[in-house]
Amino acid sequence: MSISEQQEACFVCQKHKGQLALPGGIIYEDELIFASHHIPEDGPTSYLGWLIVEPKRHFPGLAEQTEEEAKASGLLIARLSRALKVCTEAEHIYSFVLGHHVPHLHIHLLPRYPGTPRDYWGVRVPEWPDAPQGDAQHVVLLCERVRDYLITEEEGPSFNFPD
Repeated sequence: MSISEQQEACFVCQKHKGQLALPGGIIYEDELIFASHHIPEDGPTSYLGWLIVEPKRHFPGLAEQTEEEAKASGLLIARLSRALKVCTEAEHIYSFVLGHHVPHLHIHLLPRYPGTPRDYWGVRVPEWPDAPQGDAQHVVLLCERVRDYLITEEEGPSFNFPD
């Protein structure tokens, strides 16, 4: 498969081209990087605050980044992590790369909420039965708050999760 065919078939590249609906819309975008909320795979709800940071250029992993892409991604990951801590009152933010299914680098940011049992720490936080889940409307509200935080970089009121 040629590079252009890989890009046409790439889920991440399709997101960047606006070909997929994004819950909460685009959180951040510039010429190098893109950030959005995770798209739920199997249902109408999503783990609230699960963000994805992706380079715009199509490549499979961390080792293929340019220095400029790595700097831009690293700075955005730090800014989004601060935003998540303030907007969700998370006690910790996880960052990881899996890349099993999509050959386009995407970095996951997952907040760990107070009360999360140790058995669910790390990549398992969304599996916690009592984890904050939200439908599209809740994701939109959270993404708006994160975008606002990025603009102001000031601590504001936290996001209130639905009952």
